[in-house]
Amino acid sequence: MALTSGDVDLDAFTELLTPRGQRALAEAGELTGADPVAAATKLRKTYDAALTSAALTQAGLRERARAKFGEDAARMYFTPHGLEQSTRAEVAEHRARRLTGSLTGSLPGTPSVVDACCGIGGDFLALARAGCAVTAVDTDPLTAAVARANAEALGLGDRVTVSVADAAEVRPEEYDVLFADPARRTSRGRTFDPMAYSPPWPVVLDLVSRASLACVKVAPGIPYEFIPDGAEAEWVSYKGEVKEAALWTGLQEAMRRATLLPGGHTLTATGVEAQVGPAGRYVYEPDGAAIRAHLVGEVSEILGGRLLDPLIAYITGDEPIDTPWAARYEISDIIPFSLKKLRALLRERQIGNVTIKKRGSAVDIERLRSDLRLNGEKSAVIILTRIIDKPSVIICNATPPA
Repeated sequence: MALTSGDVDLDAFTELLTPRGQRALAEAGELTGADPVAAATKLRKTYDAALTSAALTQAGLRERARAKFGEDAARMYFTPHGLEQSTRAEVAEHRARRLTGSLTGSLPGTPSVVDACCGIGGDFLALARAGCAVTAVDTDPLTAAVARANAEALGLGDRVTVSVADAAEVRPEEYDVLFADPARRTSRGRTFDPMAYSPPWPVVLDLVSRASLACVKVAPGIPYEFIPDGAEAEWVSYKGEVKEAALWTGLQEAMRRATLLPGGHTLTATGVEAQVGPAGRYVYEPDGAAIRAHLVGEVSEILGGRLLDPLIAYITGDEPIDTPWAARYEISDIIPFSLKKLRALLRERQIGNVTIKKRGSAVDIERLRSDLRLNGEKSAVIILTRIIDKPSVIICNATPPA
């Protein structure tokens, strides 16, 4: 029986790497965006069903991958699950810079890295480009084949060795660095439980315990109790969206860190606690990486602000502070939550377009949008939240003043 991953077949993928397969892939790429049936019919005039399917699947995956891998996507290979879990290139490059920077001057030669669950290779590509020699393994033969093809396609085959193996068999003590990106998907879909990762969390922790320097990619919502003692936990946001977290051991002392890309801004815990106080002229929404890293107090200190509620991550202040760590909105009204009152106020202000945000509120946003029956030419930002345990609505100008 042929090995498959999603809609990709190992035998057909292997053929895709032959000169004939490359011609089929190039033709499939020219048909990207066309009617799927028409595209398949055209390719079937020259190629068999398996190669046609593999070529069209890869062409479609390459198109989707451009958001993560930029120009490299046009030369790379993917599986559906591999693309979904793979690290965005900018995030992988950030990690590779941190890793190689931490090793500068401490090693006589090329840093050696073992990638214990490499997937399609998004992380080891960045590590190899940063000058590391990478030994990569994956339990799935197709995924390993895709990863190997990616190393070759991007001219990194001399720096990367890929094989089929179980992560539990890796010996991290034989390398300078361990990198691990355990799969976070089961037969029932995506999982947020580290014990359901593949390999499971105890295996990951065993690998980490034997590594002199380790970096483990995890979901941003990882429960704090799963973070190893002495580890640095770093949450990474790209263009305002939290992408992932990484746990570092052997790098430095334990800490919580938030990093913003592409700017490279970083914030670490200082232990400061945010004060609570009345609403000012502005409300600030901290970046998700800072919230995940429990650095709202540090952001509040940057803003000279205060929390509207001790348990909700909205900061208020009187001055228009510009910072990459928070989005700013100018407050026009704060009212207790009431559909009737909110609807009346929006009609009075002729507001017909709203961006709705919420934190600490059980209100269904789409149902609220429908119930408001908006009609008007102006825009506003509506924030549903709690203020000292009272359900409230903060109405803000759509565009903050310069």
